[in-house]
Amino acid sequence: MPTAPFMYLDGAIVPYADAKVHAFTGVVKYGCGVFEGLRGYRSADGDLLVFRLAEHAERLRFGAKVMRYDHVHKAVEIEDAVLFMLRANELREDVHIRVIAYLGGDDPLHQTGPVGLVAGALPRPSAGPGGGMHVTISSWFRIADAALPPRVKCTGNYVNNRVAEIEAFQDGYDGVLMLTAQGKVSEGSGACLFIVRAGRLVTPDVASDILESITRDTVLHLAEEITGHPAAERTVDRTELFAADEAFWCGSGMEIRPILSIDRVPVGDGRAGPVTRAMQERYFAIVRGEDSAFAHWLTPVWGA
Repeated sequence: MPTAPFMYLDGAIVPYADAKVHAFTGVVKYGCGVFEGLRGYRSADGDLLVFRLAEHAERLRFGAKVMRYDHVHKAVEIEDAVLFMLRANELREDVHIRVIAYLGGDDPLHQTGPVGLVAGALPRPSAGPGGGMHVTISSWFRIADAALPPRVKCTGNYVNNRVAEIEAFQDGYDGVLMLTAQGKVSEGSGACLFIVRAGRLVTPDVASDILESITRDTVLHLAEEITGHPAAERTVDRTELFAADEAFWCGSGMEIRPILSIDRVPVGDGRAGPVTRAMQERYFAIVRGEDSAFAHWLTPVWGA
């Protein structure tokens, strides 16, 4: 599926082929980019709704701060860049959006500027309710907070995700989970994890070297409505995965996706369970603007 033809680059709309930086910039040489992946969904009235744009902008700003950038873009600059790009492409269909605050310059390693901003979009239909994945537990550990900042969506961090994902795909799996260096469950290569035990949602806590996912936060908001209980945020043992009744991924790109087996051991009965299905249905209703109670999470691209 082709990328949208126009991108935002440092205040201007440019053709996709012209969204370029130099090969010796800090983002290329050292992986010093901070990015966000977010989604826009077509509503029933034909508008495009960007889900939790404000929260993504703030997390990008947090990442730039932790990476010691000498310029942290204002939230309104980031939000306007996304909307400017989407309107330039006349997009009204489901899209996946990528925003990167990147380090320019060419030396030295400890440089902190100049800082640029780029945004683009890939039309991508939602997976919707249903589906399911067979995953494995990686031999690669998740990066530790004492080594690299897992709370930051830094481009360099994703080498960790990549090696784990390649290993899993080559071994015939659809996805991969990673453990912390202490052997506790962390997250997937691009999504956070929830399991269901005795009707209650459980997820690795924020000290388990996870990205503090915005979709994870969405699920936490919905947990009591769906299950009757708040979700438990705590450490999760590897063997607890095999005791789970259900499991699912959550992330902007992944959305809410059932996990059907782990290391070829079925999760529950090997099918998407009732809690997962209910969470999927609720999530997709919210992101398409079908519940006015969550309208504050949605930014219309074409509407008022």
